[in-house]
Amino acid sequence: MSPRQLINITVASITFILLTSCRQSKVDGVIIGNALYENQDYATNKRLCDIINRTLDKDQQALIELTEFSCGGAAGCYDLGYVLTQIINRLGEKEFIKLINGLTEKQKNEINELIIVGLEYGDNDYDGKMDGTTISATFPELEQALTKKNGS
Repeated sequence: MSPRQLINITVASITFILLTSCRQSKVDGVIIGNALYENQDYATNKRLCDIINRTLDKDQQALIELTEFSCGGAAGCYDLGYVLTQIINRLGEKEFIKLINGLTEKQKNEINELIIVGLEYGDNDYDGKMDGTTISATFPELEQALTKKNGS
């Protein structure tokens, strides 16, 4: 093997290691669950981290992107719901209601579905166990805002 080939292999190996090992499983205190995190490449993880940060900054477009983010189905989507419930807890129910103001019924329904699984399967109280709670028990005002028909 020539020195040039050895250098190319070394650079490629280092680049691969850096790109696959620099993913984040936590963003500003928001935990990205294992099923969602482990199935992401570096670019996808970076995009999700950016969306989470922008949603925490009350960017409505980022919230829409979060609800449309490809979670891979099943447990990955539960983890995405958990990300969303953590964001709601951080922002507070009233601030989150302001954030969803003006969204379409379809967008609100997607948010509602993510919250439902995030509360049921997430660990929002950080006690090491799935919470198994409901949106009506945890976020009653938000549930009402999400299920209220536009124009009524």
